[in-house]
Amino acid sequence: MRIPAESNVPIRFQLFLLEDGEKKVAETADTRIPSSSLFTFNKEDHTLGNLLRSRLLQSPHVTFSGYRVPHPLFSKFELRIQTDGEITPRAALVQACRDLVNDLGTLSREFTKEWELRKLAGEGTNGVEK
Repeated sequence: MRIPAESNVPIRFQLFLLEDGEKKVAETADTRIPSSSLFTFNKEDHTLGNLLRSRLLQSPHVTFSGYRVPHPLFSKFELRIQTDGEITPRAALVQACRDLVNDLGTLSREFTKEWELRKLAGEGTNGVEK
């Protein structure tokens, strides 16, 4: 499928490559609500937004976590975090990221182990599926 030159659809690589001086994450403290911050993630989409939101909600110190994508043509989302005051929203986000990296590492190891076991089991039957 070819997109016309006058289309408003961004060029594909612009969806994930940061431009010069562009930061991946920016934090803005919310002055109306205590212990609350808005994090803007550039060049990311619903995948990361939903992962972070759901992981943050598992923390006992997080009272609210939600994200929104301001416009569907731009790879950006905003994540709002409110905590109970024992930890900062930034600390909650950092911990959620660490937890997600650990979970994904476990998933990768378990998947690789199962894949290797299936290959070994397949070799034992001389490549014949049952």
